[in-house]
Order: sequence, then structure tokens, then C-alpha cells
Amino acid sequence: MKRTSLFLVALAAVANSGCGHPKGHSSTERREYVQTMKQTTLDDFYAKRPELRQKVEGASGFAVFSTIGFTVIFVGGGDGYGVVVDKSNGKETYMRMLRGTAGIGLGVKDFRALIIFNSKEAIDTFVHHGWQFGAEGEAAAKSNEKGGAAGVAGNVSKSVELYELTQGGVSASATVGGTKFWWDKDLN
Repeated sequence: MKRTSLFLVALAAVANSGCGHPKGHSSTERREYVQTMKQTTLDDFYAKRPELRQKVEGASGFAVFSTIGFTVIFVGGGDGYGVVVDKSNGKETYMRMLRGTAGIGLGVKDFRALIIFNSKEAIDTFVHHGWQFGAEGEAAAKSNEKGGAAGVAGNVSKSVELYELTQGGVSASATVGGTKFWWDKDLN
């Protein structure tokens, strides 16, 4: 029982540590941090899945998010930040996210998401409404370049594709959940 309590306290501390926020003291520094994360994440995706470069280049737009997530027995959650790029006009919209899950699992993970929009309408809907629901199954054990991760991702709809990369953490889960995305008032 003590181990479970300590693990729950550790997870709560990680979840509330602010890991899901861009670093920086000013709005300018936080925007620069998000831009660096965006480019690093795209480079990581392209290195692991080269075909994604062509998909992003041919898409109407894309979004990149950094997220810290956790699962404790039957519930989980996480928060993060990112940016949506509308390629028709070059506009970038900085966004925040919060996710909640229900299912079975245990763990904490740091992951990146790439969302590819295949229509202008999909971008507009995402930026203005931002909900996403889905089911996930994953197993991950990763620290820096060691370990491995497998995640289930793919088409959210015919106009939206989702891809995830685990940056670090240990997690095993099968969950159903929802994610809310919204404008970051401080960065836009």
C-alpha cells in the first residue's frame, strides 16, 4: 500500500509540475521555445518516418504539440502546448491542451504529437473548437535514446491524421479519452 501511495504522490507531483508549459519568462521567450520544439519535433518525426515530410509538405496545415501525460490505474490525464500552422496564409496559432482518460494503465510519459490537416476546414475546426476523442493503446519504456515505444495513432478523420512519438517515460495503458485544445491567450 505504501508503494502505491508513493507512486500516486509522485505522479501527482509530475502532473502538477508545470512540465506541460513552454519555458520562458516572457511571451516572446515562450513563443521561441515553442518554435524550437516544433522544429525539433518535425526533425525527429522525419528521421523516424521519412514519409511524413511529404505528407506535411502536401497538407493544408499541421500542428505540433508537446505533452506530459500520466495514467494511474483507471484514470489519467496530461497537459501540453503547441502550435498550429495554416499553410494557406502562414498563420501560426499557439495553443494549449488538456487531456483526460479512463481505462487501465500505469505510468508517466513525455510525448510529441504531429497532427496533419488535409483541408482548410479541418484546420479552422481544430483551432476554433479543438476537441478530439479517441481510444489509445500503448506501451513505452524510454529514456533519452535508449528503450522503445509503440503507440497507436492514425486517422482521426478523413481530413486529420495524428502521429505520436514518445520522448521518455514508462507507461502501459489501454484507455479512452478526450483532449481539449484551445488558444493560448498569452502567446497569440
